[in-house]
Amino acid sequence: MDMAVEAGVIKQHLIDPEICIRCNTCEATCPVNAITHDDNNYVVRADVCNGCMACISPCPTGSIDNWRTMPLVRAYSIEEQLTWESLPAELSPEELAAAGVDGDTAEAPVAVPAVATTEPGVQPQPPMHRGATVPPWSAAHAYTNLYPPKSPTTATVVGNFNCTEAGFESETHHVVLDFGSLPFPVLEGQSIGIIPPGADALGKRHHARQYSIASARNGERPGYNNLALTVKRVTSDHDGNPVRGVASNYVCDLKVGDKVEVVGPFGHSFLMPNHPKSHVVMICTGTGSAPMRAMTEWRRRLRKSGKFEGGKLMLFFGARTQQELPYFGPLQSLPKDFIDINLAFSRTPGQPRRYVQDLMRERAPDLAELLRDGNSHFYVCGLKSMEEGVVLALRDVAAEAGLDWEALASTLAREGRLHLETY
Repeated sequence: MDMAVEAGVIKQHLIDPEICIRCNTCEATCPVNAITHDDNNYVVRADVCNGCMACISPCPTGSIDNWRTMPLVRAYSIEEQLTWESLPAELSPEELAAAGVDGDTAEAPVAVPAVATTEPGVQPQPPMHRGATVPPWSAAHAYTNLYPPKSPTTATVVGNFNCTEAGFESETHHVVLDFGSLPFPVLEGQSIGIIPPGADALGKRHHARQYSIASARNGERPGYNNLALTVKRVTSDHDGNPVRGVASNYVCDLKVGDKVEVVGPFGHSFLMPNHPKSHVVMICTGTGSAPMRAMTEWRRRLRKSGKFEGGKLMLFFGARTQQELPYFGPLQSLPKDFIDINLAFSRTPGQPRRYVQDLMRERAPDLAELLRDGNSHFYVCGLKSMEEGVVLALRDVAAEAGLDWEALASTLAREGRLHLETY
């Protein structure tokens, strides 16, 4: 056992509530389920965290990278952490000494062993391969955290329209924000946070909500300092119970000329390759289409300028119905020799349910060819529930083609060529 545990000391892993934008990346990434949350904070269980650091790199704000040397008996509980509005100060040398912690022990790393994550007698399942935490080698340099939650900037709404044919309960809006002369450089695959006005039920200012950017790096309108978002109006929770999403309804109801508080940009790994001969496979559902639209539009502009050199674009896009699929009309106008579009609808009356992973298996020969190509990059974005099905479909495609999926998946992640951004 590590000396720090024997001495009753841990380097406790904590999340800064003042910086965290509640994007759920850490909880989704943690391999031992050490992170949880409520409506107020994201927190780390001291008795579960094993200090593996898997959550550090994917965090878009750096709020996850905080540590406190603590006597084990005084480790902060999740109940305490859930009430925090700021991180507690480090214990002083005198406080540590009073608890029997000497200077040498205080420098020890986290050392609390992880608890079991499966019930007795149940065989643990092989871990699902996680996506890359590094960008493609050819990606452009991303700027992040130019405007943190404590110092947001202001953008002006210059466009807002419904980009689906569905009714109010399934509205998805395309919202364009202009930053004027303030620097706000972004790349395809990055995101921003929007702070809704007002306060929550506890009287505290609302936290920022994160939205992926849906426009190319040179603006929704080329040559202007603006960007676009794809935002679905939330009127029910995942169980179908009525609920009014604070931020989504605020954004969907914005009018041209309104001012919006913005933080970010965020994201340094979910970036498209700059190499013009690279292939991009995009797999998404619903508003997970936002970064895919950004990537497609940047490639379209390169092609129009004559700088496009033939890298393939392949899109698998799922929604419940055609009417609920964002950007359905514009998708139909894209040239067939530019992008290979595959649409899956799970609730079309009189038709069997089809999901993106079903279409992927149908296109197995084409995907296998791309899996073999070192210039291929794969991007997955949408609800968390789709991630496992998509990864299993890629595994099946690889196996059918005689490829070693375990080795291939590790290579794709290590080289920044398999990116999973689900929520």
